[in-house]
Amino acid sequence: MASLWSSLEKEVFNPQNKKLLETIRVWKTGKKKKMSILCVVVDAFRPMQPFLVKVKVDRGEQYKVAYRWPLAELKLVDGKTLDQVNLDFDLQFDKIYKWTASSFDEKKTFIRCLWKLNHRFLSSAITFVNVHSCSVEGRQGLQEDRRDTVETENQEELSVYQEMTPKEAADVLKLMEEHEPLVNNSIAFAEQLSRDLHVLDEANLRAIISSEKQVTQLMSFIDEALAEVTRVEKTLQVYDELLGSVKQQMDHIHQENSLLHHITSNKAKLMDEILFLTTHLDLGKEHCEALNCADLSSPRGVEACIAAAEALSVCMNIQIQSGYRKLQAVAEQLIMFETLKQNFENRFIGHVTNIFERQGSAQIPALTQPVDKLSAPSHRLQHKELVPYTPLMAWLRNANPVLFCDLPKVYAQNLSRLYDKEIKAFFEQAKTLLVGRRKGSLQEGLEKPTGMGSRQHPRWSLPGSREDQEDTLNKGNVIKILEQVLRELRPLCIAEQLFIEKFFQLRQNSAELQVLEEEGSTASPEDPACAKPPSQPEEQTAQLLSEIFSSLDPELRCFLDVCNKAHPFSCLQILVTLNDCIFEMWGKTSALPSSFLNTVLGNMLLLAKSSFNKCIGTLCKEIEEAKVPSKMKIGILPSVSRFEEFVNFSEAVFRTAQRRAELDKAHLRLADSVFNSINSLSSANLKVNTDMVMMENFHHVHCFLCQKKIQCLESKKKEAKQRYSEHMEKYVIRSLGQPLEKLNLFFEGVKARIAQGVKEEEISFQLAYSKQELRKVIERYPGKEVKRALETLYRKIHKCLSPEENLFPVVWHAMEQELLRQYREFEDLIQRCYVGSGITMEFTMEDLLNYFNSITLSSM
Repeated sequence: MASLWSSLEKEVFNPQNKKLLETIRVWKTGKKKKMSILCVVVDAFRPMQPFLVKVKVDRGEQYKVAYRWPLAELKLVDGKTLDQVNLDFDLQFDKIYKWTASSFDEKKTFIRCLWKLNHRFLSSAITFVNVHSCSVEGRQGLQEDRRDTVETENQEELSVYQEMTPKEAADVLKLMEEHEPLVNNSIAFAEQLSRDLHVLDEANLRAIISSEKQVTQLMSFIDEALAEVTRVEKTLQVYDELLGSVKQQMDHIHQENSLLHHITSNKAKLMDEILFLTTHLDLGKEHCEALNCADLSSPRGVEACIAAAEALSVCMNIQIQSGYRKLQAVAEQLIMFETLKQNFENRFIGHVTNIFERQGSAQIPALTQPVDKLSAPSHRLQHKELVPYTPLMAWLRNANPVLFCDLPKVYAQNLSRLYDKEIKAFFEQAKTLLVGRRKGSLQEGLEKPTGMGSRQHPRWSLPGSREDQEDTLNKGNVIKILEQVLRELRPLCIAEQLFIEKFFQLRQNSAELQVLEEEGSTASPEDPACAKPPSQPEEQTAQLLSEIFSSLDPELRCFLDVCNKAHPFSCLQILVTLNDCIFEMWGKTSALPSSFLNTVLGNMLLLAKSSFNKCIGTLCKEIEEAKVPSKMKIGILPSVSRFEEFVNFSEAVFRTAQRRAELDKAHLRLADSVFNSINSLSSANLKVNTDMVMMENFHHVHCFLCQKKIQCLESKKKEAKQRYSEHMEKYVIRSLGQPLEKLNLFFEGVKARIAQGVKEEEISFQLAYSKQELRKVIERYPGKEVKRALETLYRKIHKCLSPEENLFPVVWHAMEQELLRQYREFEDLIQRCYVGSGITMEFTMEDLLNYFNSITLSSM
């Protein structure tokens, strides 16, 4: 019970500033499962009013007040029976509540508490039925309480151990010293003590009999005191009855004061709510007139409409309770706000739509700039006309998002017509500047065969010719005009993107807009055509710009086709120009990687890469399928010349490029094709020596690559040098085999026999390689014959080799070294295989050196 009492006080009544007097656990009669707690409480402040509170306990052991009755409304308390122990009792308020107590003691204590409160606060206004002598029970209960308290105190006094004082302890010791002989004899000592106690009792009785008079006098005083107490109680009861009506009046006054306090508080709250509604739901007269008139044609009228729309939004967005909307004045005010909003929305949308249609139907002004100057159209005036309506667009987006979503589409549909005409005129002017102003030149330029996709061979012009000069001008013109086109398109697209993002509230982050306007920090992505996935506002912006600039992509593709047809290698210039432009734009607009122009140029870059790859593929095919001329003196192959021309031109174009990965791949592909073209000569039926032609071409490629110092072609440079050395060696050996043919064949046979396992000293016993046969072969090549053969070989080599490569001294020196090597080899074989034969060559090594020197000097 103590824990229940403290829990109720702590959780329920202390927060309500109530004081708990009594509790009883009950349930409705016949429904024992649903137990409740009836609590008697009073206010902790004056006027103190008693209440009966019903508390329920939920599943989480939480107490919850279910109902509360003022005790003044209690009319009857029925205890059911007088003599028998019964747990049922009834309480009658406006209706009768039947309860069953958990124990008879709780019921008895609860009813006694109600009886006390009835006499103290309610002047016995409650009727008690079937309750056994409530007043007697109350008094008896008080007397019993007092008696119990006295008995409890006496028991506590008896139960507490009291230690002897020092004086008592001294008396006991003195007594024991006087009767020390008797202490040793306990029986005698006890008898002595008994006799002393008897003497003392007799003395006490005599003293009491002698003081009988004082006792009688004390009893009379007590009777007089009791009589006086009875008289005082009667007087107090009279006073209490007299003050009972006064107490009721004071309680009534307290109640009236409490009601007045509530009335005053309610009036103040009501006034606050009325002031809140009238203040926040009041739209100024000037704002109403501005919204009704909707003067959107003058700057002052637009400013008034903006202020009125913002004030209307404040009034409509105020949070009010749902019950206030049922008030007639509030409902009428809200209906008026909604009507003003709808009417102004319709007028504003109509006005802005008319501006969109008028701008979209505008005519293109005639070109006033010089013909050689390319300039894109500017929409600054159109944007300036619409910028004042930006706050109203933001208001419309918040007020009616459904209507707002249609306006960007209407803007894009109308402005796309104007941009289509302006972009077509712009690119027509660019094409005119590119192909010339001559009559029909544009059509002729469009009909020229391109070197990228067509099967026709590109123009391989000779240096210094008029065609080469025109081609050089075209090459420079393509880069210049393409850069002008991209330079003019960038501010046009960025300005339009910034405008629609600001006007249609497509980007909420102002910092990003500022970065885009200032073109701040730079970035260096690996591939500018690749961007991170755009967010939803960026997708909306891209979609609008795609519709507005619907003609930009096809017109730009058409213009790039014209640029591709300007000369065979225009695709290189287009690729470099687009790459550099995208890198530059990416760096300057790093805050918006999904910029519309970046996306368009990224698509154009992919198209340029595709055209470049087609051009390289066509060029590789032309190089590999090129036919070798059937003349005696071939020299440098056309495929090598084409490769050299392409590399020279591409390196000049890519000299300042920021990205050259595609060019490096193209160089490797072309180098492979050139090497395959040179290698294919081995199977060709040529009138000249194949090794000589391959030697000259590989030497030319090696010298060219050494001059260019291209990093990606270093491996090809080394391969060209190796192949050049191999074919020169083959050519020298084959050429030297002609003047000393019999001698070469004889010693080749000797080496073959030795390789087959024949001993060197047995070679001379072979019939075909006997000493006699060796002397016959040597006799055929005397010194004069060898010199004449070398002179013939000299003239033949000089006639076949190309003078451009200047390889003749190198080849002649290589032949000299090879012939000396062969001579030393022949001499070594004679000494090893024909020992003691005395056979020697008809000429010496010094003779060979003299022959070569004389031949060389005679030809100079």
